[in-house]
Amino acid sequence: MTPPYTAPQGLRIGHVHLKVSDLDLSIAFYRDVIGLTVMQRYGTQAAFLSAGGYHHHLGLNTWDSLGGPRPARNAVGLYHTAFLYPDRVALARAFRRVVDCRVPLDGAADHGVSEALYLSDPDGNGIELYHDRPEADWPRDAAGQLQMVNSRLDLDGLLALA
Repeated sequence: MTPPYTAPQGLRIGHVHLKVSDLDLSIAFYRDVIGLTVMQRYGTQAAFLSAGGYHHHLGLNTWDSLGGPRPARNAVGLYHTAFLYPDRVALARAFRRVVDCRVPLDGAADHGVSEALYLSDPDGNGIELYHDRPEADWPRDAAGQLQMVNSRLDLDGLLALA
């Protein structure tokens, strides 16, 4: 039996790479709706996008998926890619952009620890846009255990901050 392993404190997810059916459509979505910058493009087959000048947070490719169908909702695979905003105002501005681009929400929730918006990209890949509340404000029970919730998010109040 192998001993248990714990990932190091500094571990973080560096990027997500998605198979897409139409590279130009996906680039337009992640650039124009989510606000990422195209850092590099490999012809008609792949592109790398980021926020803040990083080499890439998101890879897109059509190597095995050009023109492919959307996966069924009950298919296995990626549930969503989450984009963490620095504060509530930044999330509100991102939400304003989603509304202005007429991208429908799949859902929204106040999780106690965070506020989140859920939508899908052109290929049906799930996206979460969220911000974390300060850790001191996270809901905890009497024993100090984290108590995440799935409550209604005040969308009008969020948009008012934009």
